[in-house]
Amino acid sequence: MQYNYPPGATPLDPDEAEGLLLPHITNRNELDRWEQDNIAEAEVWALRRKPRDLLSVDFVCRLHKRMFGTVWRWAGEFRRSGKNIGVECWAIGTSLKNLLDDVQTWIDLNSYPPDEIAARFHHRLVSIHLFANGNGRHARLMVDLLLVHILGRPRFTWGSENLVHAGDCRQRYIAALQAADRRQYQPLLEFVRS
Repeated sequence: MQYNYPPGATPLDPDEAEGLLLPHITNRNELDRWEQDNIAEAEVWALRRKPRDLLSVDFVCRLHKRMFGTVWRWAGEFRRSGKNIGVECWAIGTSLKNLLDDVQTWIDLNSYPPDEIAARFHHRLVSIHLFANGNGRHARLMVDLLLVHILGRPRFTWGSENLVHAGDCRQRYIAALQAADRRQYQPLLEFVRS
């Protein structure tokens, strides 16, 4: 299969690509469709009721497995390879635990308004880059679950377009994340509710 990645996507290494569970898939459009079907099922599961352990490492991995487990053998497992973004693979677990603890503290202390807590959570979750694939989609659903189940807010609209495919909306999303890298969160806050 040929993987044609949109701008800003992180390529799979050959070992990760071998984890595809569906050998009949031959192009990116087919892969996107199978992944989206799996993600839709995970979304229904995750939104049905509030998970008691939403801000836990176990839930973060379980959600990824639910989102991609019928497509990728390594779904729900932290990546084992270096990427062009993210922390070193050996630091993923500690970085994620620190982030989840920070989010709980932000909530407990009302450190930021709810949308800003969610946007900061998203930015850091994406920047850790937990998994070989699906990090943005996973982080967006994690944030939506945080908003709905813990912060009592509606889900983000995420630019109101498909962020998986190349286009203006994806470019604005990536630019907003890059601004957040520089600790400028306003572009991301504007984008997530646009």
